[in-house]
Amino acid sequence: MVKPVTQLLEKLPRRHQFIILCVGILLLVLMVWPSEKASASRDMAIAEPLEPGVRYSLDLHLGESALPEDDEQGLVWVDYEVRSGDSMAIIFQRLGFSARQLHQLTQTSGATNLRRIHPGQTLRFARSEDHELIALHYRLNELETLVIERNDDGQYESSIETQTTDIRLAFAHAEITSNFWNAGVQAGLTQGQIMSLAELFGWDVDFALDIRRGDQFSVLFEQRFVDGHYVGTGQIVAAEFVNQGERFTAVLHENGSYYTEAGRSLRKSFLRAPVAFNRVSSEFNPRRLHPVTGRVAPHRGIDYAAPVGTPVMASGDGRVVESAYNNLNGHYIFIQHGERYMTKYLHLHRRSVQKGDRVRQGQVIGQVGATGRVTGPHLHYEFLVDGTHRNPRTVNLPEAPSLPREEMPVFNLLVEERMAMIEGRKRFYLAYAE
Repeated sequence: MVKPVTQLLEKLPRRHQFIILCVGILLLVLMVWPSEKASASRDMAIAEPLEPGVRYSLDLHLGESALPEDDEQGLVWVDYEVRSGDSMAIIFQRLGFSARQLHQLTQTSGATNLRRIHPGQTLRFARSEDHELIALHYRLNELETLVIERNDDGQYESSIETQTTDIRLAFAHAEITSNFWNAGVQAGLTQGQIMSLAELFGWDVDFALDIRRGDQFSVLFEQRFVDGHYVGTGQIVAAEFVNQGERFTAVLHENGSYYTEAGRSLRKSFLRAPVAFNRVSSEFNPRRLHPVTGRVAPHRGIDYAAPVGTPVMASGDGRVVESAYNNLNGHYIFIQHGERYMTKYLHLHRRSVQKGDRVRQGQVIGQVGATGRVTGPHLHYEFLVDGTHRNPRTVNLPEAPSLPREEMPVFNLLVEERMAMIEGRKRFYLAYAE
């Protein structure tokens, strides 16, 4: 192929041959000239592919605190990260603010929150061109931020800004195989939710004595989100508890109280048990054999075996008529509830109320102990109606008022919606579990 090309070039004028020769030399030089490597150098990070929908963090190395930034009003904003040993006086000194400004700021009602700052938290300051403190922002929690701002009179005012939360409903279901607490944990409930569920049905179910293997509960509760991020649980909006084949329900009404499906208040005048989740060591028995004397003596109450120090709650609102100690009862408390009812709490380790005090249902009045004539730590609890001892487990407890008839149509719609959600999610849960 070279010979035909040579012959062709010989036929061309010398000027054209010279141009072709120059172009050929130039192309040859470009082909052999060294170029930069296309691969990344060792000092460059190799970029990994980014996944859509995933939030990535970006490390900014700005020293000890973020660089100041100006806003539209000409204010300079500075973020300060609290260090170990910091106080507001030290922080103000480091940022160049005067003691006078700190004193003025501490006169606001919200400034008490600044006494509880911790290392790692961030304070956000706004200052003017003449270095006057104009505003301070302090995030109290996931939802609330303390805002202190200077008004037109030069005084500081405080307020709490609350972020808008998105509330979604979540569901939990469990069957009790060992005890109620473990079932709640296995269902994914928090400790507070487990206690709230027990409080809801505590007027009807004695969680120390009535719980059986095979009992079930279903809970519909709130979950709170801010900007798509989970920040915690809210209220229980509806629940169902099946105890020994008997079904109990609770639905949260717009007035903040819980009612059964029929509109009856869940709240009773008395709790079934004044201690939570404890073993019953001795039941109500008019012909019980006394464990210490060996004689037949009526046991006019219920003994709840529990560790020393377990909180004891007042089972109802009332007035303390006795708070004392003797060799038989140990530390004891008697509470009068109106004219007809009285409750007694014996063998306490410590008493937290005195004679004449007013107490509320659920208020801690003492601790389980082993004082007086006992064989071990427990609470002896008695319930009297018109001066006669009654079995706390079976006595009919007076109820709080039911919903007014005019509110029932709206409440019935709410019950239908909530119970349908529980039933539907429970069926899905059980089908998935199988």
